[in-house]
Amino acid sequence: MDFSRVELSPEEQEFFDQTRAFVAEHVTDEVRRRDRETGENFSEPVHLALGAAGYLSSDFLLEPEGGFDPVRRRIFHLEIGRAHTPWYHWGTTAVVARLVKQFGAPALVDAVLPGVLAGEIRLCLGYTEPEGGSDVATCKTRAVRDGDGWVINGSKMFTSNAQNAQYVFLLTNTDPQGRKHKNLTMFLVPLDSPGIEIQGIRTLDGDRTNIVYYSDVRVDDHHRIGEVNGGWTVMRFALDAEHGIAEPQTHGLQNISMMSEHGNLMAEAADGVAAVLSAPDTDGRRPIDDESTKYRLGRSLARIEAALSTPGMYGRVALIQTMREVSPELMDMLGTASALPTDTTGSADNGAIEFIFRHGVPAGIYGGTLEVFRNMIAQHELKLGRPSPAARR
Repeated sequence: MDFSRVELSPEEQEFFDQTRAFVAEHVTDEVRRRDRETGENFSEPVHLALGAAGYLSSDFLLEPEGGFDPVRRRIFHLEIGRAHTPWYHWGTTAVVARLVKQFGAPALVDAVLPGVLAGEIRLCLGYTEPEGGSDVATCKTRAVRDGDGWVINGSKMFTSNAQNAQYVFLLTNTDPQGRKHKNLTMFLVPLDSPGIEIQGIRTLDGDRTNIVYYSDVRVDDHHRIGEVNGGWTVMRFALDAEHGIAEPQTHGLQNISMMSEHGNLMAEAADGVAAVLSAPDTDGRRPIDDESTKYRLGRSLARIEAALSTPGMYGRVALIQTMREVSPELMDMLGTASALPTDTTGSADNGAIEFIFRHGVPAGIYGGTLEVFRNMIAQHELKLGRPSPAARR
């Protein structure tokens, strides 16, 4: 029996066909080429088209509110991923929009949410600071009360897609003398406010992120999300979403873990390597017929399959660790031409596995380093307690 497919009803098949046609129309080779050049993981025309067609609204809302049912949601996400759609910005926007809806002032919700669902308003994250590392609670960006508003000064690192966003979900310190986690306040700050400077930074895998400076930036109090000094309560919801901590769904159609999309890219690149190794050379010989190559390729594919099948937080670590360890093995089997990037003449596989090799480094710090997640697994999943610095001496 084939458990890999869900039998679609006629209505679901129609939705599948419509979605595939929509993606084919809007996610063109030119869109993907531009995304490779800019590293932004975002296309405004595609994003606006998704909004106009109702896909963003249906993906944002729960099923009882008029959103996708599990099958349609899965179809939509699979088709978006299959086409390499540059749309990672939507995931961040949706998480922040839910928090604005839950904790924000009604007037702010009314001003922001319709534009979010239409694709016209995008939101980004302002957590990490240049010297803060993974501990965002050491926040030094200050927000000081000034009449009916606030004045913000500081800087944030890794504010991805700030250049394409209208608001930043900003973590600030509103009580420098207060206890850690009890002195933080969240704001949704308009990025066109005077005093904000966005500077692009290029990562190892070619993506663009940003450092953002805030110099005497004034915001009204209705841009505050949650209570004053109650920002950590709001942040916990955001961090759980970013870390992939969520209750499993009984329908089984959701991604098995965070970073599953990155794992699918790795699997696709590995299939490309297998195809190259299966092609005969001018003498009719195929590299895959060599027993050593066959063994190494099989082992790599088995590791990828195991990582893709690993759930929850464990899967996040397994996928990126596998990406880092398997990609050089696959490149070695292809030879020196595998080091040439995409769109380069002579590349063994159009640079697919070379991208995975580079991507494995920054992917291991998205939302926290692999070491942070291993500690979270040890403490919260395996109940081993917090690591003791004294025990390591």
